[in-house]
Amino acid sequence: MTQEAIFSGFGGQGVLTMGMILGYAAIMEDKEVTWMPSYGPEMRGGTANCITIVSDELISSPIISTFDSVVALNQPSIDKFEKAVRPGGNIFYDSSNTLKPPTRTDINIYACPVSDEAIKLKNTKVLNMIMLGAFIKVTNVVNIDSIWKALGLILPERYHKLIPLNQKAFEAGMNLIG
Repeated sequence: MTQEAIFSGFGGQGVLTMGMILGYAAIMEDKEVTWMPSYGPEMRGGTANCITIVSDELISSPIISTFDSVVALNQPSIDKFEKAVRPGGNIFYDSSNTLKPPTRTDINIYACPVSDEAIKLKNTKVLNMIMLGAFIKVTNVVNIDSIWKALGLILPERYHKLIPLNQKAFEAGMNLIG
């Protein structure tokens, strides 16, 4: 199985971290992984995205222009990447802050109010984990236990106290998918 995904949003929303957690989780399952970040010169507030490919087979190239899944945390990401979803693929988007939702009829569209859910959890920094939970629930590309292990590796030790909150956020995202 191969899952070619792009995670996109504003800098500071955790899009690179989403892709990195997915990549580390896949490595722990002995899968092949590529992770290719791309971001503008602004560290926070500029656009950012990363392509993460997870496969049971060798990956020929990390550079692709169409995706099995697009995860869009803002309107510009929907506008830019909706057309890049392969027919039959998935688009996950933050429906809390979207004026113009995706309209294609040949893909699966998942409206996930992740910003609203993050507010309910009293921490807007976990919206990426909420969206990652929805993504994993649909794609099932890695096991949840691998996500927890990856989170422990990626988060600096001084933030390990936040792992339970991140787990709660991830589960909230899974619950957004029926």
